[in-house]
Amino acid sequence: MAEVLVYVDHVDGAVRKPTLELLTLARRIGEPVAVALGNGAADTAAVLAEHGAVKVLTHEASEYADYLVVPKVDALQAAVEAVSPAAVLLSSSAEGKEIAARLALRTASGIITDAVDLEAGEEGPVATQSVFAASFTSKSRVVKGTPVITVKPNSAAVEAAPAAGAVEALAVTFSAQATGTKVTARTPASRRAARS
Repeated sequence: MAEVLVYVDHVDGAVRKPTLELLTLARRIGEPVAVALGNGAADTAAVLAEHGAVKVLTHEASEYADYLVVPKVDALQAAVEAVSPAAVLLSSSAEGKEIAARLALRTASGIITDAVDLEAGEEGPVATQSVFAASFTSKSRVVKGTPVITVKPNSAAVEAAPAAGAVEALAVTFSAQATGTKVTARTPASRRAARS
């Protein structure tokens, strides 16, 4: 069965729910291989294995926190080259979509955004998308390169499926663009701003 890369969204090793949903969907089309980056990446392995990751590729470097998306794209590109996956899955957040778009460009692959379901097809993964305010659904598949697919959060129920979860170090070489946009400060969103 082909391997499917799943980008892990975590904070210092605490895995966020959309990643667990991606693992559930990845099992429908292949064997999930999780890619955990940054501080606490290795700490994600137990949870990821519990939810079906057969392998967890990790790489810890300060670049993931200090710079915007390019270091993450560099790492996912390295993972694609190392694994030759059937697809790459990311959560459909603003950051996830930007990483996915840049990865698709670098690997000369097609991209599908905002999928709500995935299934195995004879010619590769088939993504279901809700269109026209969820009045209709459409099914799509990528015909060029490695499919890069972002999935909307809450599209699948989280299902535990214990797997090996073998941790492997991912070799990453950062590109010259990786340090182009530096994060200078982080400010938590206030509740007042969130309501506006």
